[in-house]
Amino acid sequence: MKLFKFLAFCIIHCLYPFSFLFPRDRKKWAFGSFRGAFNDNAKYLFIQCCEESPELNCAWLSMNNDTIRFIRSRNLRAYHTLSPRGIWFALTSKYWFFNAYTSDILYCFSGNAVCVNLWHGLTMKRIEFGIKSGPLADRFVKQTWKERFYNPETYRKPDYMLSSAPFQSDIFARSFRIPIDKCLEFGYPRNFPLTSDSETLRNFITKYETQETESLIEKIAQYKRTFIYMPTWRDSQKNIFSQSMNLHELDSLLQSKNELMLMKPHANTVIDDSQCQQFSNIVFISNTVDVYPILPFIDVLITDYSSILYDVILMDNKGVILYVYDYNEYETERSFEIPFDENTVGKKVTNFEGLLQAISEEDYHVDEQKRQALIKKFWGQKDSNPTKKILEKFL
Repeated sequence: MKLFKFLAFCIIHCLYPFSFLFPRDRKKWAFGSFRGAFNDNAKYLFIQCCEESPELNCAWLSMNNDTIRFIRSRNLRAYHTLSPRGIWFALTSKYWFFNAYTSDILYCFSGNAVCVNLWHGLTMKRIEFGIKSGPLADRFVKQTWKERFYNPETYRKPDYMLSSAPFQSDIFARSFRIPIDKCLEFGYPRNFPLTSDSETLRNFITKYETQETESLIEKIAQYKRTFIYMPTWRDSQKNIFSQSMNLHELDSLLQSKNELMLMKPHANTVIDDSQCQQFSNIVFISNTVDVYPILPFIDVLITDYSSILYDVILMDNKGVILYVYDYNEYETERSFEIPFDENTVGKKVTNFEGLLQAISEEDYHVDEQKRQALIKKFWGQKDSNPTKKILEKFL
């Protein structure tokens, strides 16, 4: 297996220089996401570009056949990245839009493309070349030969970076080693479901979402209140659902109050699948489900150091619990770009007993004045139209 991986990356490095030789069409826009999924900023930008600019030749590129079939079932264009059409589209598209790295499409085809990194969150914690310690230090601090060989996409600087505010642009510029004027303060397309009216949202869900998503929304309607727990990724990849919670005790409390808890792990988080089917009022959401169309229907967000907080506060009347049981450990492992307490809102709890108490006593209301201040700081304008701004920039 190690030999196969080594040979595969040898091929990738050999092919990359040839990708500079192909002429690229400004009207061809390629989109992709991590692990071949159909999600996050790239998904919403792709859909809106297809709807609003039919003169563009937009296609989603993925190595996941289920993703390709789903997108095509919605009458949108999608190709397998390694199919002849997919390879040709990647090599001849002038613009690449992705959620993390050029590997969301395929690094070795990215030469001479204008690469726009949409990223997948605002920066509460240190990211990329801002990281100074922890398990990722070899990649971003030492920059070892091994890391450069097996993660070349990390060292391929984006041509543009999607941002939301001046202080975010400053962090992104340092973290990705690009000029600050290459940071586009347009906001995030993925917040479309959070800022749309109910009719627009329902139509979008019917047209573009899975049956699983619709079923979850129907299930939410059966309960008095719904929480969603969305912790950030730990570099150590802990199974935080079992290590930081007594799920049976939590389930019992939720039953007594006719409330539902949705558990949404980070894409990189390791979870014990045997736990997921044991509860009546706790539902684990698979990584194939896009959580953004679901968020408008939840009542309370439970998170920690995740920038999902700044997305959710765009919606009115949502409660927030900050479950920061490992704050000191996390700060040592990753550390923060901005002061945590000054830039968060909601009920802060530091242990599982405190979490249960907040749920039991319904103590999770946010300070409205601070919420509005954070919206202004992190987003500028709540009603901005990122897709329109991107189209104006690149068309």
